[in-house]
Amino acid sequence: MNVSLYTAAQARELDRLTIEQGGIAGYELMSRAGAFSFAQLQQHWPRSQRLLVLCGKGNNGGDGYVVAELARQAGMQVLVWSACDPQTLSGDAYQAYRHCQLNVTAGQRNLPLHNVDVVVDAMLGTGLQGSVRGIYAHWIEQVNQSSHAVLSIDIPSGLCADTGRMLGCALKADVTTTFIGRKQGLYTGQARDHVGVLAFSDLGVRDSVYTQLHSQASVFGMHASVELPKRGQTSYKTHHGHVFVVGGDTGTFGAVVLAAQGAARSGAGLVSIYTQPQHGAWVTMAQPELMLVRDNWQQASVLVVGPGLGQDEFGQQAFAYALAQNKPMVVDADALNLLAQHPLRRNDWLLTPHPGEAARLLQCSVADIEADRFAAVRRLQNKFGGAVILKGAGTVICGPSQHVFVLAVGNAGMASAGMGDVLAGVCGALLGQDHDVEEVAKMAAWLHSKAADLAAKDGQRGLLASDLLPFIRRLVA
Repeated sequence: MNVSLYTAAQARELDRLTIEQGGIAGYELMSRAGAFSFAQLQQHWPRSQRLLVLCGKGNNGGDGYVVAELARQAGMQVLVWSACDPQTLSGDAYQAYRHCQLNVTAGQRNLPLHNVDVVVDAMLGTGLQGSVRGIYAHWIEQVNQSSHAVLSIDIPSGLCADTGRMLGCALKADVTTTFIGRKQGLYTGQARDHVGVLAFSDLGVRDSVYTQLHSQASVFGMHASVELPKRGQTSYKTHHGHVFVVGGDTGTFGAVVLAAQGAARSGAGLVSIYTQPQHGAWVTMAQPELMLVRDNWQQASVLVVGPGLGQDEFGQQAFAYALAQNKPMVVDADALNLLAQHPLRRNDWLLTPHPGEAARLLQCSVADIEADRFAAVRRLQNKFGGAVILKGAGTVICGPSQHVFVLAVGNAGMASAGMGDVLAGVCGALLGQDHDVEEVAKMAAWLHSKAADLAAKDGQRGLLASDLLPFIRRLVA
């Protein structure tokens, strides 16, 4: 199931349409947002009694005043600090301030954090432009250095709602509440370190409001599954794809084996390895079901090129020969680095770069890639065609539709050697059975990361790429 994501501009348009057409006044929306946020606070910290609510000068601050007043009514001890004189507020935010029956401390730099259970962040919302400065930066630094629980309203202050990057600095929240439209920046990049648990409410907005906006991004994977064709009782191994995995230069044989195992466990009927001749004796020792090939590449359904390939003579010749086969292809690792040197565009391949490889493909810096992962994956697809899986925290995927899909599963334990090799093999197995590169990219990325989540139930530290293999098999069963 795909869930629509929105830019900050689209989120503001949803607000406008809701107020003008949906029959819900702006202050009523603010009241509902505050009530939802306070309910989340009570759910996650049921024993909390002392709150510090930090309010900005816009509607995000207005949400904070609603939370503060609800907490006061619930008998909690509440301190409200404002970055500006609240008398200068306007519109719904000013109404929320006037309704809040608490004293407000304005413009003070050093926060009273010594006697607080939860900090409520209502400082900077989706309208932030440029880097965080002044009192906001000072407050964010103090809260981040403390050990207090943090609830952020709408978005952790300092994050870009469109890209998920920090705008100078950003608050690290334990829980973030967001409303009406899910902001795409909450799901990828640096946001993954700042959002914490994400809780969403549509605040009762009508479906007709959403149909007026076209979302260009979605999050998927929360309730996904792999849907492969059912195998007939008389099916044969050649009916389920023959994957050729090409790589394994001297010293990197393990990479090509992991990719081959990933393909085999994802349901490929046959898996063969093309590698350095001296590795031949090790192929069946590593996995008896794998085959070693030197020629007859025309037998392949799909090629997986790059795991352990290297960029020396072996890698260059193998990649060139693979391209000449005109087979559906997964391009990974050093094959991506070779592609960066001599760019090509094809519609039948799937690219799996990490940010460093993506930067080489686009001739920019890693910082440029991470500054806007949505734009980066679209640029990659435009330049090279097919489908692209841009790996990292909040993996993003783009195919011919130019719609960006953000993967909702996966964990930090995946930051270990060989994970990308297994993903390449999974991609190859699925591509050998379904030539829709966009759908394959989505299914493969989900299958790989979901398997990692299952494997990480025993702990993220020490998670190995090979640990995913039995869970991949379980998920495709």
